[in-house]
Amino acid sequence: MTPPPRRTALLCALAAGAATLLPTTPAPAATPTLRFGACPDSVPAPPAPDRVECGSVTVPLDWNRPRGPRMEIAVSRVPASGTPSERRGILLVNPGGPGGSGLPYAVTKRARLPESVRRSYDVIGFDPRGVGASAPVDCGPMGGLFDSPGADPVPVGPQTERTYLSSLRELADDCATGANGTLPYMSTEQTAHDMDAIRSALGEPSTGFLGVSYGSYLGAAYAARFPHRVGRMVLDSVVGPWDWYDFDVVQSRALLRQRDTFFAWTAAHADRFGLGGRAGAVREAYLRVRQGLADNPVEGVGAAEFDRAVYRALGRTERWAGLADALRAHLREGTVAGLRPASPFDSPASRNYEAANRVVKCADGPGPDPARILADIRRTRRIDAQPLLSGMEASTCAHWHHRPAHRTPLGSPDAPPALLVASAHDPVTPIEGARELRRLLPGSRLVTLENDYSHGVFASRGNACVDDTVAAYLIDGTAPAADVRCAGPGLPTA
Repeated sequence: MTPPPRRTALLCALAAGAATLLPTTPAPAATPTLRFGACPDSVPAPPAPDRVECGSVTVPLDWNRPRGPRMEIAVSRVPASGTPSERRGILLVNPGGPGGSGLPYAVTKRARLPESVRRSYDVIGFDPRGVGASAPVDCGPMGGLFDSPGADPVPVGPQTERTYLSSLRELADDCATGANGTLPYMSTEQTAHDMDAIRSALGEPSTGFLGVSYGSYLGAAYAARFPHRVGRMVLDSVVGPWDWYDFDVVQSRALLRQRDTFFAWTAAHADRFGLGGRAGAVREAYLRVRQGLADNPVEGVGAAEFDRAVYRALGRTERWAGLADALRAHLREGTVAGLRPASPFDSPASRNYEAANRVVKCADGPGPDPARILADIRRTRRIDAQPLLSGMEASTCAHWHHRPAHRTPLGSPDAPPALLVASAHDPVTPIEGARELRRLLPGSRLVTLENDYSHGVFASRGNACVDDTVAAYLIDGTAPAADVRCAGPGLPTA
């Protein structure tokens, strides 16, 4: 069915990332409105007979000034497939980031959920403010972040350290120019208010929620602000309740441990990969590839691009074989096909993701001091002379133009118990974050996938113990009596 011309124009504007800030208007009605229609092309169609529909909710730019400027939050919905008696409400989902687009996630994540959950919940996706079709932020060149090949992201020595700090300042300046005054209002706390507006517009008494990675932080922020609106909440691959910069440092150290595990795994399969039979030999091969690309980039792939590819590969063990093959291919043939980002780093979607990631992190709390940034880099280099700093986005906050007055609050003793899910050796969101956040959500339980090394667990790793435990909680609403430990798959076969 073809939507009316006015609706088509709106959807095209959303899909193109057009500005969605609206003029100042009176305060919103007690119940926000949400009318569904066709979706933009970015949202895939679910398998028949399921359907997906899209709309938007108008919210204040600043929830502390409800009569001020307005913006629109793009929303998608895949209705529950079961009978009315099976329905449990809505399950709002978020894929992570900050910066991940949730509009298509209602379709893609729902397809992987257990059937009982699909039958019981309307799965609701949304683009958080600043992302995708919800007033996307634009930081322009971001201090040269999208230059190809980029500068080596690991500063060594006073001159390159000064250059590194200068690039962070330039990135912050570009965001201040591109975001045009919206920087203070892109926090996770403001997005939590948007989530409740979605709940209200749908006429639901509570919000069921599934958040992965940054989505866990978003869920904890919603619980802090609206504890009595929390329904059944699943927080998967949990971000710890720290300042974003502190989290980035924890992650950078975990990535070094994961990389050592990758070196040992590759060496254990020397016949397959040909990079040496010792972890030290594989490390030496890895360093030869990186140094060679740092000195002489190939087809736009230098040290920065190499580190981004490694960062992505280390987060999921099914990508390890591809990384090892790419290292061998470069050493033997000089090719870089497997050492470039999976999607164009400077594509419009990637540019928005990178901008939103930093804008949200810097709106969530105070940034670090520049001197601390350099001290932490030096400490990390003492642990390993060639660290991975690709995930250190919050370093930019040292030069942010709008420093927040307080940190985004997380968790509440008044919220019902949640279910936290973690992989025992996830390097992207290390498990200690889940343990720390649980303290802010009393009565919550932790489901751990033991002997696993990947990011993203529920309806992702194919583990029946995890999936059945979470599905039972979502359907019955009862948290397990104690923490649950599920047997994991171990490291992959080559």
